[in-house]
Amino acid sequence: MTQTWDVVIVGGGLAGYVAANALAKNNLSILLLEKGKNIGGRARTSKIKDQYLNIGPHAFYKKGKAKAFLEEYGIKLNGKSPHLSGVLVENNMEYTAPFTPLGIFSTSLLNWKERMEWLLFIMKINRIDTEKLTGLTFEQWVKQAAQSENVRSLLYALGRLATYCHAPEKVSAKLIVSHLKTVMGGVLYLDGGWQTIIDQLHNRAVITGAQVQTRTTVKQIVPDEPDHLKLVLSVGEEMLAKHVICTTGPNELTKLLGDNLPQSSFITQPTPVKGATLDVALSQLPNPKRLFAMSLSGPFYYSIHSTYARLSEDGKSAVLHVFKYHHPDDHIDRKKVQHELEQFLDKMQPGWQKHVITSRYIPQIIVNQRLPRIGDEHNLVRSKTDIPGLYIAGDWASPHSILAEGAISSGKQAAEEIIQKEKS
Repeated sequence: MTQTWDVVIVGGGLAGYVAANALAKNNLSILLLEKGKNIGGRARTSKIKDQYLNIGPHAFYKKGKAKAFLEEYGIKLNGKSPHLSGVLVENNMEYTAPFTPLGIFSTSLLNWKERMEWLLFIMKINRIDTEKLTGLTFEQWVKQAAQSENVRSLLYALGRLATYCHAPEKVSAKLIVSHLKTVMGGVLYLDGGWQTIIDQLHNRAVITGAQVQTRTTVKQIVPDEPDHLKLVLSVGEEMLAKHVICTTGPNELTKLLGDNLPQSSFITQPTPVKGATLDVALSQLPNPKRLFAMSLSGPFYYSIHSTYARLSEDGKSAVLHVFKYHHPDDHIDRKKVQHELEQFLDKMQPGWQKHVITSRYIPQIIVNQRLPRIGDEHNLVRSKTDIPGLYIAGDWASPHSILAEGAISSGKQAAEEIIQKEKS
């Protein structure tokens, strides 16, 4: 007989596991399906030669809604906040990053007029009413908000740092500035990497009765009578569910629905946010004082994460990430990008190659499934789709946030809408 579930969750990343936890203790039968052999999605952490490598640089907002949601479920986030000191690189020159009071007054990047403009901006950022930014791109807002080209460059760099988005002319000022305000509250680098979040969510979900199947690919989601959805698996098996929360990307969801995708559906084909990462573990740092750097006008980032989080078995090695933020219109030359990342690391840690324990280069990763554009929030006002019983969640599915903030908040929202439906 075809097995029937109250809720089937497609995808074992942050959104899926938050939904499973939010649904717990509601007397619902819950099944989570993950197509890979490992759970976690882009929150996975690989253990390689006793080093813990996230998929590129990951930082958790200390003042974001996601942290509060996870703590609600008893998830522990162990780690420390990185210092804001570091350097900015421009035209082969290095400048003290003006992200601390000392940095603002000591950097040679800014003249006195620019220092005061930047300082005033830092002081008032939390008072910005993002509702008034509706209809503006981030680029349009930056040009309105800052007079000096140097201050504008700093705002673009902070925007990349907070959201990984490197297309100020395309993205919504409302969403980017909202994330900027959150990131100004500080971030955490997590001991053991982001897999620690996934593992805790998994254990809690299983203890409260959810079932998890890995290596299980859903091929099709089909409306079925009465008031159920049929899931067709790649092995030919079928199952029924009263509710389905799909946490895949929008492209994959469109394929799963096929001809059943309603013409009026708000599920569109958004542009993903992409980047390239060089993840490296070193036995020692040639320059122990050089912990953080960004290119001011170029799309490059470098940071030693292990200074603030335990990311190796012995706690002695240095785990770092060098990242390139891709523009949506970029043509990606894998070898060229790898050379650029290695060159940027050469500037920060000359001779680093002599100390490599392990390294991993990924030329193109999807950081977020949706480049946040103006008006997206009107299409994503709810988790429920036009197909009865089908809900969406994921980093792209939240109207007001992206990244982990979007994944966690949308997973929780989808679960709460199902609970409300069941109660009514």
